[in-house]
Amino acid sequence: MTILLHPTYFPSIATFVAIIKADAVVLEVYDNYQKQTYRNRCYVYAANGKLQLSVPVVFSQKNRQKYSEVKIANDYKWQDNHFKSLESAYRTSPFYEYYIDELKPLFAQTFDTILDFNLKCFEVICECLQLEINSSKTKLFEKEPKDLKDYRGLVNAKKENIITLEPYTQVFYSKHGYINNLSILDLLFNEGPNAISYLESQNIL
Repeated sequence: MTILLHPTYFPSIATFVAIIKADAVVLEVYDNYQKQTYRNRCYVYAANGKLQLSVPVVFSQKNRQKYSEVKIANDYKWQDNHFKSLESAYRTSPFYEYYIDELKPLFAQTFDTILDFNLKCFEVICECLQLEINSSKTKLFEKEPKDLKDYRGLVNAKKENIITLEPYTQVFYSKHGYINNLSILDLLFNEGPNAISYLESQNIL
């Protein structure tokens, strides 16, 4: 099975459930950019509960703009803020020290476009998971792609289908309980090498 996905900012756990069950992954890079999606945001588990991390972008809703053309607003110190948020949220997690050195360069290097940044985030996460993926990119946009299972709907932050995943241990569980389908970072920092087994055991169909 080959699946079609949008590259997003540190994708959701459900996205990686889809990836790990696929034979190949095609990344959508020819679509128009849309706000209110995971293209430039992810959710993590902080001391006060679910926390949204958003990458600021230069985008106007008036004119259609390709996802590949949307620039990151690098005049904001968003990378420092995101890294500090991750440190605060996960420094006491079992595998924070194990992975943070691989992730840290993402918050030090300047990226021009949100798509390029997301593709690099995806690459680094796959390396952390030691996940080898047969991946490629789209060459054109198709509303109804042939011979692909379309998982592009996973990009919708507000309209995604309700996906229930099995609970795993989270740092602030005793405070706020289990929070479902956060960024893959949450699973990585809390479960480490066991993340692969967890992903393989889940079902989002």
